[in-house]
Amino acid sequence: MEQALDEDWELLLELFPMGWEETAVLSGALERLRGFASARDLLRVLLLHVGRGYSLRESAVRARQSGLADVSDVAILKRLQKAGEWWRQLCVALLRESGFAIRTEMRGWKVRAMDGTLIKEPGAGGGLWRVHYSLLLPELECDHLELTPLNGPGTGEKLERFPAAAGDLMLADRGYCRPGSIAALHRQGAAVIVRLNTSTLPLLDAGGKRFPLLRRLQRLGPKARPVEWRVWIRAAGQSVEGRLCAIRKSEASAQRARRKMLRRSQRSGSEPKPDTLAYTGYILVFTTLPASQFTSAEVLEWYRLRWQIELVFKRLKSLAGIGNLPKYDERSARGWLYGKLLLALLGQKLMRLGRDISPWGYPIPPDRAGQRLAAI
Repeated sequence: MEQALDEDWELLLELFPMGWEETAVLSGALERLRGFASARDLLRVLLLHVGRGYSLRESAVRARQSGLADVSDVAILKRLQKAGEWWRQLCVALLRESGFAIRTEMRGWKVRAMDGTLIKEPGAGGGLWRVHYSLLLPELECDHLELTPLNGPGTGEKLERFPAAAGDLMLADRGYCRPGSIAALHRQGAAVIVRLNTSTLPLLDAGGKRFPLLRRLQRLGPKARPVEWRVWIRAAGQSVEGRLCAIRKSEASAQRARRKMLRRSQRSGSEPKPDTLAYTGYILVFTTLPASQFTSAEVLEWYRLRWQIELVFKRLKSLAGIGNLPKYDERSARGWLYGKLLLALLGQKLMRLGRDISPWGYPIPPDRAGQRLAAI
C-alpha cells in the first residue's frame, strides 16, 4: 500500500511545471528545510494538509508517522504562510499550459476577477464560512481576501466589499449584479463588467422608462454579431450610464440552459417566468466601460475570460468542501486558497492527459524517450 502511494506521488510530481523546486526557493517558501529532508517532502506534507482536509495537528502526526517530517503543527502553519506566492506561480504556469491567455488589451485598466465560495469545515461542529476574494489578471495574484460567517449583517456577496480605485476593472458574475454596488464603484472611478441579472438590475432607457430588453433581443437573428445598447441604472438617486452587450447563443446551448433552468425550478417548486426563460437564449453583460475604448465584442471576450477562470474555481469549490480553513491570519488563508487552486489545476491536467494520451500512468525519462524516437 505504501509503495503504491509513493508511486502515485511520483506520478503527481510529473504534472508539476518544470522548475517547481527552484520556484520554491526564489519565492521564499524554502529558505531552510529544517525538519524536512527535501522540497518534495515539504510539498507533500503541505498538500496532505490542504488536500485531505486534515487539521494542522493531524497533519503533523501523519507526517511523522509516514517518515516525511518530524515537525510540529506550528511549523506546518508557518510553512503554509510562506507557500502562497510559490503556489500562485505554479498555478499561473499550469494555466498557461492549458492554453489560458489574455487576448484583449487592458488599455491601462487594472483587471480584477471577483468571486466567493462557501467552506464547510469537517465534523458535526464544523463552521460554515464564506470566502470573498479578488484575483488580478493575468497574474492570478490574490489582491483581496476576506473571511466572513455565512449569515449575519455584512456577510453577503457584493462588489462594494472589495476595495476599489480609479482605473480598476471589476469582472463579476450575476450574483454581484446590483444597482447599489455598481453605483458605488462608479463613484470611485472603477468600471465593471458583470453578467446581467434581469431580476436585480432594472435597466432604463434615455427617457427614464423601462428598457424593452426582450423586444430588442427578439430582433437578433440566429447568426447575429454582438450588439450593444446604451442603458441607465438608478441607485439612491444616482443615475449611471452603461452599455448592455448581448449575443445570441447557439440553439443547442440555449436548449441546455433552458433545461437547466427548468430542472432548478422543479426542485424549488416554482415556475419560471416566460421572459426569464427567453433570456436563457442570450449572453447578456452590463458594463460601464466607455465604448470609445472597448467594443461590445471585447467586453464579451473579457467576460468569457472571467468564465474560464470560473471553470477552474468550480473545481476549487468542490475541493473546498473538505478541509480545515486556516482562520489564524490572512497569509495562512491565502496559502490555503492557492493550495486548493493548485490541486484543482493539477486535477484538470490529469484529466486532460488521461483523455488525450494513452496509455498514461508511468513516466518516461526524457533522455530515454529521445533515444527511442531517434532509433525508430
